[in-house]
Amino acid sequence: MGLLEELYREIILRHYKNPQNYGELPGARLRVKGENPSCGDQVELQIETDGQRITELRFLGQGCAISQASASLMTELVKGKSWEEALALERKFKAMVVDGAPPAPELGDLAALSGVHRLPARVKCATLAWNALEPVSY
Repeated sequence: MGLLEELYREIILRHYKNPQNYGELPGARLRVKGENPSCGDQVELQIETDGQRITELRFLGQGCAISQASASLMTELVKGKSWEEALALERKFKAMVVDGAPPAPELGDLAALSGVHRLPARVKCATLAWNALEPVSY
């Protein structure tokens, strides 16, 4: 395993074992669930917004390291962003994990999931939290 792959593996495992923004968000006005029926991964996003920006975002869920790490990394990245900014990041993330596009610099540590496009069964795991976020912004 190369140095970059080892670094990416460490990022994924760190976010899986110690997820950021994991847990209940008391009084969250927006809640949306996502599920990957092929493997049983689940995520629930709990969101606070001021109408323009995502002011607070937490998640609950269970599943594989990829789905949970992706949710953790996503919540860190989109918190404080406008809905338009969050959706732009979602498009860049999906281009990377679905189509194999090079990681956009603004994705930061989410680049750790750049190899997922080579594992078609894991694409749904990586995009689960992002797919849950998408309809909330409309």
